[in-house]
Amino acid sequence: MKTLLAICFLSISFFAQAQTGTTEQLQQANTLLKQFKEPEALAIYQQIAAQQDTNVAVLVKCAELNCSIGERQTDKGAKVTYFTTAKQYADKALAADSTNADALYAEALAYAKLSSTEEENKKIVEDVKQMKLYADKALAANPNHALANYIAGKWHYEMLALNWFKKAALKTFFGKGLATPDIDSAITYMEKCKTLSPYFVQNYLDLAKAYGYKNRPAQQIEVLTKMVKLPTRTADDVALKEEGRKMLSDLQ
Repeated sequence: MKTLLAICFLSISFFAQAQTGTTEQLQQANTLLKQFKEPEALAIYQQIAAQQDTNVAVLVKCAELNCSIGERQTDKGAKVTYFTTAKQYADKALAADSTNADALYAEALAYAKLSSTEEENKKIVEDVKQMKLYADKALAANPNHALANYIAGKWHYEMLALNWFKKAALKTFFGKGLATPDIDSAITYMEKCKTLSPYFVQNYLDLAKAYGYKNRPAQQIEVLTKMVKLPTRTADDVALKEEGRKMLSDLQ
């Protein structure tokens, strides 16, 4: 009995130490993110994910950071590597909980990024279909998921604003499972995201572009004016706000 109690005590003690270590790692990663040191923060999240492959929150963070870091790469091969890695983490998050809105959103995000690097028509179409599918699933799981609303809105906008070659490729498949894109839907989703996540700079920029597509300069100016005054909270916000300032200057 004493031996059994000793084993139980050691197991509980080990688990508590592991949890304490994970908490400290998460705090360190959060501090690094506030300092805009995304690669360093990602390294910590990946360490945790290697030990806890069913921790959905950590897996989703790994997917998000691989997407944001990958987006800033100038080399296409590096972009593809980051986006593919993001997809792998999103897959793991879904394997851990296939109904989790964050995991479903991460999968949609990964497909969105991969679609931007594809050159083969069928792959572009498949990525775009999956992006919409998982965004819709995330919203079905949680209609108030801010980032899923953003992805859904971005899907509608990008399907309308794509370059002519990709648009032509996609039009071929609209009758085969792809929904018809709509600029009003894009605006509705992104306006909802703005309400749910009022400091998400990327959403403001894309919402302004959607208003521009619809030829509504007054709303475009209103969104951009708010955007450039937002606090800088991510490594991408400075560049995004600068793009917004240039757009605003051109409109005024």
